[in-house]
Parts: sequence; structure tokens; C-alpha cells
Amino acid sequence: MKDQRISAGLVLAGLAMMALQMSCATTTAKETERGARARAATAESPPAGTQLAAAPKTGASAPTSRVGHTMRGLAPIASSEAASAHNPYTDGACDFCHKGSGKDPGPITKPVNELCFDCHTDFQEMLAQRPVQHPPALAACTSCHNPHNSPNKQLLLSDQGLLCPSCHADIKTILETAKVKHGALEEGARCSNCHNPHASSVEKLLVQQPYDLCIQCHSKDGLTDASGTKLTNFKTLLDTNPVVHAPVAGKDCSACHTPHGGDNTRLLVASYPARFYSAYDPANYALCFTCHDSDKVTVAETTTLTNFRDGARNLHYVHVNKAERGRTCRACHEVHASRQAFQIRDGVPYGAQGWILKLNYQKTATGGTCDKTCHALKSYNNK
Repeated sequence: MKDQRISAGLVLAGLAMMALQMSCATTTAKETERGARARAATAESPPAGTQLAAAPKTGASAPTSRVGHTMRGLAPIASSEAASAHNPYTDGACDFCHKGSGKDPGPITKPVNELCFDCHTDFQEMLAQRPVQHPPALAACTSCHNPHNSPNKQLLLSDQGLLCPSCHADIKTILETAKVKHGALEEGARCSNCHNPHASSVEKLLVQQPYDLCIQCHSKDGLTDASGTKLTNFKTLLDTNPVVHAPVAGKDCSACHTPHGGDNTRLLVASYPARFYSAYDPANYALCFTCHDSDKVTVAETTTLTNFRDGARNLHYVHVNKAERGRTCRACHEVHASRQAFQIRDGVPYGAQGWILKLNYQKTATGGTCDKTCHALKSYNNK
């Protein structure tokens, strides 16, 4: 009987202890909730004297850290996941940026960019001195960077290949749909290969003048396209070929090429045959006909449209305008630069390795001659 009373007492004591624990847990949860609300209110209501950012103009949306905030916000992640970390956070110096410290850092001590510029004076000077500025960088450094740590380099909220397109929808569409993409978008520093993400002295936040930027990368031996075809070393080409195509003379690569991606071979802005031989279709030569008169290849007889004629027989028409195996413009013309007038080339690249077949073109007083590459010796007289 005594043992039964002891057992019943233990049961009642256990039930009382469980009730007390549940009561404490409820109280703790309520206190935690109240504390969270208080901290949120403190963060949302800056102290007196704090200058607030101007509200966005009607029709404009306030800048947000789209990718980072969607995934994680600006809260720190586990150190094991981080590829980069902000030194004050790593050292536990929360009060370097926040009004509080430790587990309750509270709001930051001043507006985001003012706080960042206390240390990063080089970026403050860059934004002040360069005329072309990236709006997210002006709005808040946290538009693109996490102030604590990040799974990406340079504290970026996301991989740059995702971060930039999260705002630049047109570039996102190109990345997702273009048949031909510029390698610079997918290699190395990606967007930062060509653009400064903070500020620049050049339009479109480019790191150099457009022509110089293109030539800098496309002046290397061994550069190939996605299929492995060898690409031209333009420094070598331009150094040794004085007769240049007008867009090249004007340093305007974008006259013929789109810098991000598109549906045409070699990132061309309009159609041009990708192969050496092509059946003639005016739609295939939309790029050339942007500047050049299409009559040169559609009129069989002329004495005025071109000097490449034998009497009145238009030799442009003879070469290009064929139902099968028409010669494309590149068969006789180097599209960027050459040694001879009218950009007539010394030879044509053949095969995947681009070995050269000589044209052996010679200008004469009455026209010119070609020999051996496509046919036996032939001459024309345009007088």
C-alpha cells in the first residue's frame, strides 16, 4: 500500500513539472515575440536626426536586392557555406556597423552607403568622379552585396550570371534564347569582363572604349569559337593590312556585331551566310545590304554599278547569284582589313584549321586577273 502511494505521488509530481514547463515555454515564446516586434519597430523607426532616403518618384520602383533577398535576405549564412566574408562580421565586431552588438545588433548606425563609404572610400570617389553610374550602386551597396558573408565571391548576393539578369531582363532573355552567345558572358568575370558594376567614364558602364575593349580580347592566338573554329587575331590582322572596312575604320564593331548574343553566326546583327558557298537569297545578305547596294548582285548586265565586270557582264552577279554554290562575299573580300583596295583578300581560309588558299588576284590597267584558287587563270576588262 505504501509503495502505491509513493508511485501515485511521483506521477502527480511529474504532471506538475510538465505543466510548469509548458507555462514557462509559453511565457518565453511570448517574450520572444514581443522582443522581435520591438526590435523590428526600432529598425523601422530610425533615431531622431537620421536622414531618410527620398521616396522613389511615381512610376519608379525602389531598388531591391532581388536575387539575394528572395533566397536568403541579408542574414549571414553558416561559415562553412561562405565563399567570402566581410571582415567586421568575421571578427564579431557587429557594433562596427550596428548600434547594438552580439546576438542583438539592432539597426545600422547610418544609411547603408554612408556606412560602407566610411571604409570603402575608393568606391565613394569612383561614384563621385565618373559620369556613368550604376543606379543600384547609388541606391544601396546591399542591392548587390551581402554585408555579412556570401556563398559567392565579393559578397555578391548571387552568382553574377544570375544577379545581373535579375534586373536586366533583356540580357536574361538573350542568355535564355540566343542561338549564339558571346563567350564573355559565360566565362571569367562574365558581365564584369566588359562592364564596371559601379561606375565608369564610358557609356554603358564599359571598362574601356567599345572598340578597344573588343580588340583587347580578340587579339590572341589560339582563340576559338564554341565549335572549335579558329578566330582571327585582330591586332595581327590590322597591323599588317592597311585597307580596312569602314566600320572598322570608324571603330564601330557594333555596326555589324551584337555584344551579348543573337541568332546569327559570329554575333552578327543581321543575316549573312555562315558558309563559304551559299545559294543566293537576298534575305541571307541582310547585313551587307544594310550599307551596300543589292543591285550589284541582282543585275546581270551593267556598266555603272561596279568595276568588277567584263565589259557589261556583272561579275558580282556571276559569282554570287547562283541557285547552288554561289560564292559569298567573303570568297573574295576580307570583311575587316586587307592589303588590297576594296578589301580583296590574299587568300581564303579553308577547313576547320583555317589554312589559306591563295587567290592570286592581280589588278591590271584594264581590270584584273585571278588564278588557281577557284578556277584557272581568268581576266576581265572593264574599259
